[in-house]
Amino acid sequence: MRFVVQRVSEASVEVEGKITGKIDKGFFVLIGVEEADDEKIADKMVSKLTGLRIFSDSEGKTNLSIQDVGGNLLLVSQFTLYADCRKGNRPSFIRSGSAEHAEKLYDYIVDRCKAALSEERVGTGIFGASMKCSLVNEGPFTIILDSEEICR
Repeated sequence: MRFVVQRVSEASVEVEGKITGKIDKGFFVLIGVEEADDEKIADKMVSKLTGLRIFSDSEGKTNLSIQDVGGNLLLVSQFTLYADCRKGNRPSFIRSGSAEHAEKLYDYIVDRCKAALSEERVGTGIFGASMKCSLVNEGPFTIILDSEEICR
């Protein structure tokens, strides 16, 4: 499982001309799932995400979590995070989880994030949809959380 976490001052997702998720201060998170991922891995990843201390404290040090600052999450499924570009010029997505498996875990992650923060503080895209994502990355500050490093 991979999360690409961007600290943002604002972000939104649009599907077919309609905003499906919009946040102000928080994290815009792209989520990639592979077939070997399960709920146990998702729980560890969500715990790491919601505890990640990358907001500035009063001294300007990145010492505060999303919970500490009352921030929001915008969660977007992104199967291309498992693109394999080693051979040729056309990426292979063979490591990406099946749509059924990935959607189940994506929904589980969304539910766990809502339980950790609150339903009002978590926005989403639409799984499998063509989405237009807009964001203002603060810093810029981008972190990649990979379950290969965190959970295994």
